[in-house]
Amino acid sequence: MRDYLEFEQPLREIEEKIEKLSAAAAGGKTSAQSDIRKLRTKFAQVEYELYQNLTPWQRTQLARHSLRPSTLDYINELSRDFLEFHGDRAFGDDRAIVGGFARFNDRTVMMIGHQKGKTLKERMQRNFGMPNPEGYRKARRLMMMAEKFNRPIITFIDTPGAYPGIGAEERGQAEAIARNLFVMSRLRVPIISVIIGEGGSGGALALGVSDCVLMLEHSVYSVISPEGCAAILWDNPQKVPDAAAALKMTAKDLLEFGVIDDIVPEPLGGAHREPKAVCALVGKALTNQFFNLADLSVEQLLAHREHKYRKIGAVAGLPPTQPCESDSIQ
Repeated sequence: MRDYLEFEQPLREIEEKIEKLSAAAAGGKTSAQSDIRKLRTKFAQVEYELYQNLTPWQRTQLARHSLRPSTLDYINELSRDFLEFHGDRAFGDDRAIVGGFARFNDRTVMMIGHQKGKTLKERMQRNFGMPNPEGYRKARRLMMMAEKFNRPIITFIDTPGAYPGIGAEERGQAEAIARNLFVMSRLRVPIISVIIGEGGSGGALALGVSDCVLMLEHSVYSVISPEGCAAILWDNPQKVPDAAAALKMTAKDLLEFGVIDDIVPEPLGGAHREPKAVCALVGKALTNQFFNLADLSVEQLLAHREHKYRKIGAVAGLPPTQPCESDSIQ
């Protein structure tokens, strides 16, 4: 049986009935075949209606699914000759961030992303996709290396947020994230980000300041998790679904706000149902966006990137915020 989430229980119940009838049919009960066909039709109808009316909290559960394709899944499926780099040249190597050069569409690019892991053991090794400062410094080192060799950058975002431990704070978590935002805003090569799962707060934004932000249909992107929001606003875990709705964290909401640039559709049931198909869709979207950016000069690229982020959150009728003197400080 499939790995069902809590809100998918009606589908589980139908599938259990189908399995029982299939066992009866295998035992020679011919009348079971007709019932199986009816149940399969009902299954398809219920599944379609369920996924046509997903709530933000249900989409969050899909975005966190343990079998959802990860950064390494996309890298392995979309590219070849991936050469992973390790370490930030200052403290150590953070396995929550992976990155390196790879061949994408017969062109060398830098691919960087959060890596959560699939099994419990892998998730513990990857710190559940929550990077420490050395992870963000590794990512920045690789981005600057890509700029040095004039190679485009692709980032995959999938993290509940930066690791909030004492050691991370002592080693400069906030500065590491802020420095990434600063550096990415001025990199002289094309950058495309893909939100493949959960995009949480500054931990996600540290890889997300790019020329184009793509987002999978059932991914989420927000300043805080629904659980954190519910705890702060209501001190009530029962308010988590309300918090998810209030945060406007779905792909549709963020496209309307101009925070992202395009939505990559997912198969019915989510990306984990057909990972190869999702990887192909992401590859096609990346190819299209690189084609759109190909004719821009470095000056146009930087101007487009600055305008893109200055207009986010602008009040209707007022011009976007203007650069201040501190923007030129290195």
